[in-house]
Amino acid sequence: MIINRSFITEVLRTALAVTFVIVSIFLVLRVMGFLSQAAEGLIPVSGVFSLVGLKMVSYLDVMLPLMFYIALIMVLNRWYSDQEMAVLASAGVGITHFLRPIVVLIITIGGMVAFFSFYLTPLSLAKGYTLEQGYRQSNEVSGVVTGRFVEAKAGNGVYFVEEYNRRTGNYENVFVYRASFEREGVVVARTAYRTEDEKTEDQFLVLVNGTRYEGVPGTPEYRVVDFEKYAVRIEPKNRTTTYLPIRARSNNELRNSDQANFRSEWYWRVAKIFTLPVLAIFALALSHVDSRRGRSTGMALAFLVYLTYTNLLGYTVALVKKGEATTGTPIWIVHLVYFVLAIYCLYRRNYNMPLMPSVNLNFRRRAALEVAG
Repeated sequence: MIINRSFITEVLRTALAVTFVIVSIFLVLRVMGFLSQAAEGLIPVSGVFSLVGLKMVSYLDVMLPLMFYIALIMVLNRWYSDQEMAVLASAGVGITHFLRPIVVLIITIGGMVAFFSFYLTPLSLAKGYTLEQGYRQSNEVSGVVTGRFVEAKAGNGVYFVEEYNRRTGNYENVFVYRASFEREGVVVARTAYRTEDEKTEDQFLVLVNGTRYEGVPGTPEYRVVDFEKYAVRIEPKNRTTTYLPIRARSNNELRNSDQANFRSEWYWRVAKIFTLPVLAIFALALSHVDSRRGRSTGMALAFLVYLTYTNLLGYTVALVKKGEATTGTPIWIVHLVYFVLAIYCLYRRNYNMPLMPSVNLNFRRRAALEVAG
């Protein structure tokens, strides 16, 4: 049907636009955060965009239901404002007619959310965590920014690299101060490169054609030593076992575990999929635009529903994580309550009844008494 195809097309187009805006804001914020870590020497500049991309993928399973909800409300609000819904109603097409195309959208977007929630999100989190930990546990100069003084991770030294030669992979015009030197002093060199001891796996920064200045200038102990090669030992590799966060664990590990925090993560992955039909029905019920009141009331109520719904889900997941709930029953109760409430709101909207009849009835009574008086 033409109406269904038009509705699906507009919702998908709007969802893509909203997703692009939200993702752009997310990317800007995350890039700034990782760039500050790169400036501190915690991660290399070359790894910033890899980490940002992996981090963005890990949040899409939460962002997609919200984008779908916003897109539905925006499209239906526009159709109400442009009187398209009134024309459809005069032709016998009510609000419940859109349940059929919404089911198609739920199946499509629900499959994407499930794919992200059960596969891509854990995979991206595991990759990102491993990559970030590798950067942090690697040698100290991996995050050196050219043209800036960078303090070593342990605070026992300072590095300065004027330029990095990508063709040779060497640092050029290097300055190093290390508090671990036997005497206070600095080392400067024209070039330097990193290397690793095959037996101990210790990291070294090898400076080539440089000079070492030791001691305090003007004292008999002060000396200047020229060298062809001088190796500065960097901190050894961290051989501690890296444990992935719970969100990065596999589905089988979570589902078969007896630990409360593992079960809560499994329930949360499943719960994100079931938010789609509930939010879709609420969007149909709350997107009605009253020309006298405008669209702000319905939008505010729609976002209030989303906030209370998702926060209650988060609270029940936290109960499972703390061990106060041994099963996922509280989570499914929240889903059921909001699903019933959504059906109730849609029923009243379909018959042009107010969502809060008691309040509206009292208002009518007071108006009638004022007229009669």
